[in-house]
Amino acid sequence: MTTKENGNSIIIRGAREHNLKGINVDIPRDHITVITGISGSGKSSLAFDTIYAEGQRRYIESLSSYARQFLDQIQKPDVELIEGLPPTIAIEQRTCPSSPRSTVATITEIYDYMRLLYAKTGTPYCCLCNCVIARQSIEQIQQKIMEIPQKSRIMLLAPLVIGKKGEHREIFQSLLQKGFVSARVDGSVTDLDVIPKLARYKAHDIYAIVDKLIIKEGVQSRLHHSIETCLTLGNGVMVVSEEKKKRWKDTIFSERYACPNCGKGYEEPAPRLFSFNSPYGACQGCDGLGSTLDFDPELIIKDKHLSIKEGAIDAWNNWGSLTQTIYDDHIKTFTEMYSISPATSFANLPEKVSHALLYGSADFEGVIPDLHRIYKKTTSERVLKRLSGYMSYRTCSLCNGARLRPEALAVKISNTSIHEIMTFTVEEALAFFKTLTFSGRQAVISKQLLKEIQSRLQFMMEVGLHYLALGRSSDTLSGGEAQRTQLAKQVGTGLVGVCYVLDEPTIGLHPRDNERLQKTLYALKENGNTVILVEHDEYTIRHADYIIDLGPKAGEQGGRIVAQGTLKEILSNPDSITGRYLCHSPETITTHKRKKYNLKHALEIKGACANNLKTISVKIPLKVFCCITGVSGSGKSTLVHDVLYRALTKALHGGHTLPGKHEKITGIRHIDKVIEIDQSPIGRTPRSNPATYTKVFDPIRALFAQTQSAKIRGYTAARYSFNISGGRCEACKGQGTKKMEMHFLPDTYVICDECNGKRYTTATLETMYKGKNISEVLEMRIEDAHFFFAAVPRIERVLRTLKDVGLGYIKLGQSSTSLSGGEAQRIKLATELSRRETGKTLYILDEPTTGLHMADIQQLLKILHQLVDLGNSVLVIEHNHEVIKAADYIIDLGPEGGAKGGEIVAAGTPEEIAETKESYTGRYLKEFMTKQVLNVGNLEC
Repeated sequence: MTTKENGNSIIIRGAREHNLKGINVDIPRDHITVITGISGSGKSSLAFDTIYAEGQRRYIESLSSYARQFLDQIQKPDVELIEGLPPTIAIEQRTCPSSPRSTVATITEIYDYMRLLYAKTGTPYCCLCNCVIARQSIEQIQQKIMEIPQKSRIMLLAPLVIGKKGEHREIFQSLLQKGFVSARVDGSVTDLDVIPKLARYKAHDIYAIVDKLIIKEGVQSRLHHSIETCLTLGNGVMVVSEEKKKRWKDTIFSERYACPNCGKGYEEPAPRLFSFNSPYGACQGCDGLGSTLDFDPELIIKDKHLSIKEGAIDAWNNWGSLTQTIYDDHIKTFTEMYSISPATSFANLPEKVSHALLYGSADFEGVIPDLHRIYKKTTSERVLKRLSGYMSYRTCSLCNGARLRPEALAVKISNTSIHEIMTFTVEEALAFFKTLTFSGRQAVISKQLLKEIQSRLQFMMEVGLHYLALGRSSDTLSGGEAQRTQLAKQVGTGLVGVCYVLDEPTIGLHPRDNERLQKTLYALKENGNTVILVEHDEYTIRHADYIIDLGPKAGEQGGRIVAQGTLKEILSNPDSITGRYLCHSPETITTHKRKKYNLKHALEIKGACANNLKTISVKIPLKVFCCITGVSGSGKSTLVHDVLYRALTKALHGGHTLPGKHEKITGIRHIDKVIEIDQSPIGRTPRSNPATYTKVFDPIRALFAQTQSAKIRGYTAARYSFNISGGRCEACKGQGTKKMEMHFLPDTYVICDECNGKRYTTATLETMYKGKNISEVLEMRIEDAHFFFAAVPRIERVLRTLKDVGLGYIKLGQSSTSLSGGEAQRIKLATELSRRETGKTLYILDEPTTGLHMADIQQLLKILHQLVDLGNSVLVIEHNHEVIKAADYIIDLGPEGGAKGGEIVAAGTPEEIAETKESYTGRYLKEFMTKQVLNVGNLEC
């Protein structure tokens, strides 16, 4: 019996969201379904904007009207019918919070369980003297004392004064009135017949001697009474002094939560103490961030090879004449004070001298204190802007980056603080928690907590995130890492009967880790959940239970179901583009004559040791297509972005961001520009669109302002902006739609009745260029706009590039919030490619195949090869085999992720890498290249 026949399907009829053409589809429940198709074909519209949105809407509708008013309302998707839809959970590439307070451990909720574990089972130590802090009852104290060997002589003391100056006559008088005859003063026993005379300005220790006795049976009653008296006098603290070899040894006991040695009081550990997002636990120096914004010596002294006279102190250069004269006098005074030549380079200054120059001394203020003083006093925006260029986030000096207050860091389990665990990788943390053992009451408390922690860590291992540190900020995670982190959290919740909708979970994942990810998805399915994936990865598609292929093209020419069914049915369907690529049909195989690389004409990075890089040196050949590969966490982004890109930006464009630690980079003279295209979104508001992001809208507006009718009316280019008052429709503020608040129902957007959705006033729309007004131009597809503006080089160049990257179907004024991930990234790529190249530009791309179908990747490779043909250099971080195979040169990092990575495993052509046994990339590349040769046209592939 099929899923349709037994009713176990999600039935969708008449889905028309965005570009969907009223499609009908049945998705089997409790199975893994992949929705695939070329970029812009409607995959996200079906998976997220229809299935997930309707699931969320139904959940919110099930709540009371009182609860609904506090939640964001979701508009009903444009669909006639959805039946059999379970509760939905979406895990997208951008679901992780971007706050620096959010970490891998907090996202996965591991940290919540860790805080509970430390609060309930941790051993607190004194921050000042490292003594164990423990609350003890009178019975426990008595038991400890009775464990002292029999016939031992002891004194029971009550601490009254510890390390305080004064004569303390009132203390002794009070003891006499209470019937005490002796005290221990500054270590010596003193009779109180005569009140001792103490030095007024000297610190003293005074203990009342409550009892002297010999340990033996029958003394318990007397001992119990004496302990009570000691604790009363000593405010909950007492001392037992035992005679050993004619010397007295003190042991401190306390019935309150305080250090028994120094008396410092503490709050009993609670979960909030370990939260760096709470004022109770956060370090007071950095408010729980672990870093503070401060002046950075590396930015102040940009070139250490320059002398002070030559301007080594960049922060003291190029001020006004009066200020510059003052700084010149400071430098003269300093060089005379330390008897150094102004011509000595900063690098050759003695450490003591350079430290005094930067941080000051008794007779010299110092550069950094001077900048601090100006920063606090100035009200000039220009000065503040310049000074901020010399500042960076530096590790907090109070907590050394731990984020927490000292009291939290002093609580330990197995002699390890909670911060130390946050520095562990997922793999190291799992090993640590597996070795923990507790007894008694602590074993009962910790059992469930350890289970939750270990299960989440194990899931992270299974999705290929073993190399991530628990304390790593979420804003440093790639889209794929963030999504798999959220996936691990969801698997850990153990929910049943849920529909999970995931957006390309394989992004950033090396093929070696794909199998482990599939096991996690399979575990979700086996728990009784439905898994829907928007995916292009061949391995994932091949291992799905059901496949839906959308197309046939993108945009308005997409939104239809081209093929659906099992893998065998997709492969045998001649209409399925995906099927043809899975079979490696001849027309799907990319061929390009490989360029010969020359390592003498290369950028050479020497001694790179940032993050997990193992002081490596590597040559990156120029004027070729170079690909950086390696398993997840092997150090690819660190090498390319943190070290190379930041160093080149600083050298070529005067960037202020410090590069990752390295010795030096040679060969920079061979390039004059560096451009990086990363995975960040192009816009977060409906006002952002392809025209505004690429800035092609500026010359278009200028063109309208130059028309005869615009000149007669006195219109400038600003008149045609929908972001400012003037020419836009003020009724809808240039958006074309109005929001209607429906209180307990979702807000509804209706077309503006003033401008009929055209964004502009009637007067503005009366000015025409070649028979079109500004609103009609924004409604044009890029393909049509390219033909329309063919005679305007500045506009034509940008539109041609957008068309070349396969975006001819989208509209110029299409909201960026409606664009798919692949579309958004290609707009960024087109923006950079449309700039005038010099033939000496280095293009750096981080996983450009994100969101791209196999057919789209061919178009991307064509563009990248064109850039190289023009004499430029292309450097790509990538896992996709089609891209790796097309590269001229490959640098493979590894061998593993995290601490076991950061080394060069292999370097050379794809064929050379494929024959390197030590390379994981090589193994999978060889398999891929062999499969392409063997499976050409084979429908049984």
